[in-house]
Amino acid sequence: MRKENSDFKTAFVSEAGSHFDNRDYFAFVELDDMACYVIADGLDLDKEVRSAQMAVEVILENFMEKPSMSRRKIRQDLEAAHEWLKFESRRVRLKASVLVVVTDYTRMVWATCGNARLYQFRGGRVNLRSKDQSLTQLMLDQGRLAEDRNHNHEERGNLLNYMGRPDRFEPYVSDKMPLSDGDVLLLATQGVWEQVDLPEMLDALAEASDPESLTDTLEEVVLSKQQKSVSNYTAAAVYVNKTFTEKPKNIKKWILRGAMLLLTLAIAGGGVWYVKAKQAEKLAQTAVLMVESEEDGDRYASAGDYAKALKSYSEAKNAASKLKDKLHFQLLRGKQQVAQFLSDGDGYVQDGSYDMAVDSYNDALKQADKYKPFKAEDIKARIERAGAIEALSEVIKEGDKLFQGQDYNGALEVYLKAKKAAIEAEYESGQKKVEEKIEQTQSKIDNIYKETRTLKADNLEKKGDRSLAAMDYAAAIESYKLAQEIYQEIDKLERVLAMERKISQADEKLHPAVPAGASSGEAAGAGGNAAGYVNQQQQAAAGSAGGGQAGASQQASSAAAGSSAKEQSGTPSGGGEDAAGTTSGNGKAGGNGTNGGNAGSGKTSGNDGDGGNKAGGNTGDGGNKTDTGAKADNGADGKDNADTGDGDTSNTGTDGTSNTDAEAGSAGNGAANGASPADPSSSKGGNAS
Repeated sequence: MRKENSDFKTAFVSEAGSHFDNRDYFAFVELDDMACYVIADGLDLDKEVRSAQMAVEVILENFMEKPSMSRRKIRQDLEAAHEWLKFESRRVRLKASVLVVVTDYTRMVWATCGNARLYQFRGGRVNLRSKDQSLTQLMLDQGRLAEDRNHNHEERGNLLNYMGRPDRFEPYVSDKMPLSDGDVLLLATQGVWEQVDLPEMLDALAEASDPESLTDTLEEVVLSKQQKSVSNYTAAAVYVNKTFTEKPKNIKKWILRGAMLLLTLAIAGGGVWYVKAKQAEKLAQTAVLMVESEEDGDRYASAGDYAKALKSYSEAKNAASKLKDKLHFQLLRGKQQVAQFLSDGDGYVQDGSYDMAVDSYNDALKQADKYKPFKAEDIKARIERAGAIEALSEVIKEGDKLFQGQDYNGALEVYLKAKKAAIEAEYESGQKKVEEKIEQTQSKIDNIYKETRTLKADNLEKKGDRSLAAMDYAAAIESYKLAQEIYQEIDKLERVLAMERKISQADEKLHPAVPAGASSGEAAGAGGNAAGYVNQQQQAAAGSAGGGQAGASQQASSAAAGSSAKEQSGTPSGGGEDAAGTTSGNGKAGGNGTNGGNAGSGKTSGNDGDGGNKAGGNTGDGGNKTDTGAKADNGADGKDNADTGDGDTSNTGTDGTSNTDAEAGSAGNGAANGASPADPSSSKGGNAS
């Protein structure tokens, strides 16, 4: 095979320059016996169709169908691409400069239209440069312009011929030219050759050892010019390291064979008939292809798959063209146009260009009645669907504005409406888009709710901490439980467990454990002390209201009561100890009367006052009763007498002391539950608190 016995290396570079789109295109194919290299420079500004790519693909497709170095075949391939560009020129006229090189690895044929150039380098020098079909080249051929101004003359882009031209198309096709080992072929668009001078190309060629390094160097030269606007540029290099060597032909042998063939055909008289038979067979195959492709197109169009219908109609139309069947050609071209309008409309909807989509659908609707596969009802439904999708897009935009303004609940409501509209319009991609927005918005709402609930739970926890520090254990437990419920709701397990620990801690404070072996009196006293802390503060406030040392008689009463409780538990009484065994102290200026003793309420009187504090007649082991009393007249000496079970008397009195009535034996008094079982009724205020 020719390719295996030759060595051709190819590399190219193609970039958009400073423009957004690259409208240049290069492609090539290397078959076993032939290769084809095509480069094109798109000259139009159509945003939907790439004319350069379209032309290159049509040429290569025709070449691969029937590889040939025939000048006539190459011209036909160029004309086919030219006709295709003209047919597709509905919105904008499609135009392109094209250069084609075909080789059998021994020789080459090149063809051009426009100003895409071919350079052939041999031995470090320029062996060939193709001519542009431009006004500048015409002036150069007429001797009106110097050769060195060819690459930057102002009329270099004024083309006299190009692919897609509305009138006569005249490409140039060269003769067959031999290739030599070491040849370098350079295919370049205007973006390269107008920036790189011929001497710079030769310098780059001298430095390069392979096609990749040559194209990279040329790109560096283009960019080094630092132009404000850099055009699309494409350069392709083919290194002919080794050509295919053909065996010498035996001319006499071929002449003899030709003569014998002519003689045979003349004798048989069937040569012409054989050729015609082959042609008829090929035409029959083409006719079958035309009919089958048209049927496929009709079936796709009836099913609403207009993209596939468009492809089938195009194949059928090309077959009709080969058959020179003008009737079917016109019919198929009309069907193709309607399918194209509908396919374009669907594409515009996907791109969000709803006005253009409606225009395309209306164009199709105008011609749909002429062709049976296309249903006007379906086209009208697509127009309505495009309007619904446009309205849906506006709704989505409204939701987006609310989302950006952090009104997530409002945005969610709008998105849900949009989803319903998308389902009704059977707009699957729009529905998916809206569902993603709904998910995103719901996530925002959930996060905000979780943060709000977390903040509330944190505040409840802090409130519980403050209550715990103030020894208000019941309130602390309540706050901790509320916080725990919220943490449970928002799935914060760590904080739930933390609240459980705090609740247990507060509960232990509120209900302390009873020591083993403690008597009933001590247990009652301990309970009284635990629950009477707040009442101490009230006692102190009441004592302070008397304007002096108001807690003395209460201290004595508490001491007596505590002593009585201790007597019943078998503990000797003495010195007026309270239920917890702590010596009661005199409270001055509203101080606490006893540790944990609850003195009740007191009254202050400037005149005669009866501050008879009574300890309820608790009976001790010896049957003694505790009696306390105090009386002050206009600041006279008042004495509180306390008779305890062991006969000791505790006298406390202060000149000018205000008398306070108090019922002893509250829950804070250790003697509250210490009455003798022998005489329960003798404890007057045993459970007064």
